[in-house]
Amino acid sequence: MMQSQDGGLYIARRRETMPYFVRNADGDEVHFVHRGRGRFETDYGVLSYEPGDYVVIPKGTTYRTHVDGAPSIFLIVETPVPLMVPERGPLGQHALFDKGVLVAPDLETVEPVETNGRAWEVYIKRQDGWTRLVYPFYPMDVVGWKGDLWVAKLNVRDIRPVVSPRYHLPPSVHQTFHAGGCLISTFVPRPLESDPEAMRVPFYHRNTDYDEVLFYHEGDFFSRAGIEPGMLTLHPQGIHHGPQPQAVQASKTKTDTSEVAVMVESKAPFTVRPEMEAVEIKDYALSWSRR
Repeated sequence: MMQSQDGGLYIARRRETMPYFVRNADGDEVHFVHRGRGRFETDYGVLSYEPGDYVVIPKGTTYRTHVDGAPSIFLIVETPVPLMVPERGPLGQHALFDKGVLVAPDLETVEPVETNGRAWEVYIKRQDGWTRLVYPFYPMDVVGWKGDLWVAKLNVRDIRPVVSPRYHLPPSVHQTFHAGGCLISTFVPRPLESDPEAMRVPFYHRNTDYDEVLFYHEGDFFSRAGIEPGMLTLHPQGIHHGPQPQAVQASKTKTDTSEVAVMVESKAPFTVRPEMEAVEIKDYALSWSRR
């Protein structure tokens, strides 16, 4: 969908299990599961997925996606710099989520039936080009791994947001991962500020250091009307934005939020691919004037 020096954003819709494997030699990938269930088959073992999962796939990992039932939809972020969990400062290393909730792949799996007597393709991505390798045997023959580099899974239900009763905290407190100039944050259900004089919706701002992309996963997106699950917004650097006027008024009677959304920020500007123009809501920028 869009690309910058700090990261690329993709949407993948898988109707069925991939008949081949892929390996990204350009960078790390994090797959956010918007819809569907299944499992990732990787060098490190098999890892199941469900809606709300982040699945982090390190650079150079060979994998394919198994789809169970209905099609799976993923928001994929690719970063040339390794994905890391940010330092939490005085909040401590267990803030937002304890690293103990991260899920590792399962190695106790049975080799798939379809491996017998067939060749296997592995597509390797390097400098945005693809190289095709063909193995005369099933390539996923790893029986173990050691170290701190592995495919990992985190679900949004395990995220405990930082909140304040008197001050509307900036979105940086919701940061989940970072990779150089690319930041990934998660907005999950949380109580709103209880002080009657506190601001309960995001303040109007112009993000002068980062381009900002919001992907709406599920729930009631209280700062804007007309937003549905699966929509995505882009706010370039320097252009002011914030809640719609009616959202400010509506927030005065609300006590909590019910939204789940993913925010991807890039220090380098995003270039939007021409294919996205066909699905653009042309009058989005005028929606702030509606009451």
